[in-house]
Amino acid sequence: MKKFKQWVPLILTVSFAAWFLVNALSPPADTDFHYGEFSALPLVFNGRLKPMDSLARNSLLEIREKQTLDTEPWNDWSPKIISANEWLVNVMMNPAVADAWPVFRVDNPDLITLLKLPERDLARHHDGKHYSWNEIAPCFDLLNKENQRVQKVESAERSAYEQAVVKVFERLLLYEELKNTVQPQDVSDWKQQLADFEAMIPAGITAVRAQQAGQKYDQAVFNAFVNNVQQFDDMSQLDAPLVVPPQDPAGEWQRVGATLLDAAKGNPINPAVTAYATMADAFKNGDVTAFNAALDDYRASLVPEFSPAMHKAKAEVFFNQMQPFYGALIIYVVAGLLAVFSWFNLSETLRRSSVWLIGLAFVIHTTGLIYRMVLEGRPPVTNLYSSAIFIGWGAVILGLVLEKIHRNGIGAVVAAGIGFITLVIAQNLAVDGDTMEMMRAVLDTNFWLATHVVAVTTGYASTFVAGFLALIYILRGVFTKTLDEATGRSLARMIYGIVCFATLFSFVGTVLGGIWADQSWGRFWGWDPKENGALIIVLWNALILHLRWGGMIRERGLVNCAIFGNVVTSWSWFGVNMLGIGLHSYGFTDAAFKWLSLFVVSQLAFIALGLMPKGMWKSFQARA
Repeated sequence: MKKFKQWVPLILTVSFAAWFLVNALSPPADTDFHYGEFSALPLVFNGRLKPMDSLARNSLLEIREKQTLDTEPWNDWSPKIISANEWLVNVMMNPAVADAWPVFRVDNPDLITLLKLPERDLARHHDGKHYSWNEIAPCFDLLNKENQRVQKVESAERSAYEQAVVKVFERLLLYEELKNTVQPQDVSDWKQQLADFEAMIPAGITAVRAQQAGQKYDQAVFNAFVNNVQQFDDMSQLDAPLVVPPQDPAGEWQRVGATLLDAAKGNPINPAVTAYATMADAFKNGDVTAFNAALDDYRASLVPEFSPAMHKAKAEVFFNQMQPFYGALIIYVVAGLLAVFSWFNLSETLRRSSVWLIGLAFVIHTTGLIYRMVLEGRPPVTNLYSSAIFIGWGAVILGLVLEKIHRNGIGAVVAAGIGFITLVIAQNLAVDGDTMEMMRAVLDTNFWLATHVVAVTTGYASTFVAGFLALIYILRGVFTKTLDEATGRSLARMIYGIVCFATLFSFVGTVLGGIWADQSWGRFWGWDPKENGALIIVLWNALILHLRWGGMIRERGLVNCAIFGNVVTSWSWFGVNMLGIGLHSYGFTDAAFKWLSLFVVSQLAFIALGLMPKGMWKSFQARA
């Protein structure tokens, strides 16, 4: 039995590693239509090259808040689950079908009333919050007018209803852009219309020039040509993805609408437009062979000129399929539970198993972090999403170091707990759209920015680790009898050491930020809300050390101050972004305000527990 216990950590680690690798390396299920190959096609959207797969996942997540679609209403509780790529192909090439799918999340009752949306039968619609384009479209003009009114209201002053109006309108606009990516949204036979337009271009140009010169012209040809041009102009007005590669690989990608407007001036139609038209025609008609053949021909046409773009797109498809941060999140949960259980039965096997699993999750976490950096060609922190991933990664390192030193399961709980929480935060931030978006020009600068964000987020991570250790102290002390005198002193030493570390990195990160700001904006310090938040973190950590050195706080005072450090850091990390002002408010998200408020309240509640008399703590009662 003793020998078996020695093998438990390895068995668990190998089992979870196998689970992750199977999920990462297993290709999507085969279908008649080659959605997998379609998903690897390159395009440009929101300023960066990406695969269709990322466009599909990010768009569906932004519209539906999920990366899959269940085609409600349910029949006998067995909905058909559709992948993001299958959904995108239908939106682009067969919108008559996609328009009937309930993809738009609308959960504000006042907005539901405004849009005259039908009541849901929850027996057939699992949540009653998703509606189709066909259900919303009749009131689109009304929503547009309401959105124009709301846009005049400051974002911080908008009501829940007004925020819902903006969010749903943006989702509808994105959907309309996707519908006009490869063909006009209301076209009946795009391949034939495109062929007819190409044939009439010379006569159409002649008719337009004659009309402008006041000469005789063919009215039928003129009308048909102008109607096509107007349709293409409507497409070009939308911010649709750029799916047409340039003739020269060094050139810029174009939208289908803009390409066809160029063709209307006498330029040749890009072969990519014809290829997508062939795919769309075959897909709408259910012709699997023709669709797959057109797809293969288009992919072959991109080689070798666009091979680098295809390789990058394929690499990102694999990253999306691998889902390293989700895999790490699951393993952190299991590892954290094992570490907590080890406190109660003093099982060294459970503690070791937890550490091994955290090590595996950390490797997966690191793999995902490096993979993102390579795909972006950027430092690890470029937005709120990546900051959450990096803060969790740094906290896991600190937790493992603490566990290596003390070997009591506390460091393991810290590592697993913060790793899990930060990855959950990152998953919720991903709902806002592409997490690998291009950096804004003001941020896309030099070496000092990279060092600043890494250092300051390391300071964030360290402060959270100290606060999490303090939470463990409170929970074990108030609700259990496991906080003996030695454990209490050990936790206090951990908190003190981590606060020293946090003070150093938050200070260095803030100074580096000033150097970068001086080079980018011409001033070292401007009292921007984000700058103030970073300074407050430095001052708070320094205050904790001053109080401890001066003997003004002892063990429990140190714990309570460290917990309030969570409040200070969360405000600097998220709160200042919600002000919607300043040069750093790039990660604004309305949904985070509720969770930030709940988090602050929870930390104040823990401080209240920490201030209770010792006689009300179970661990102190056990010592008496």
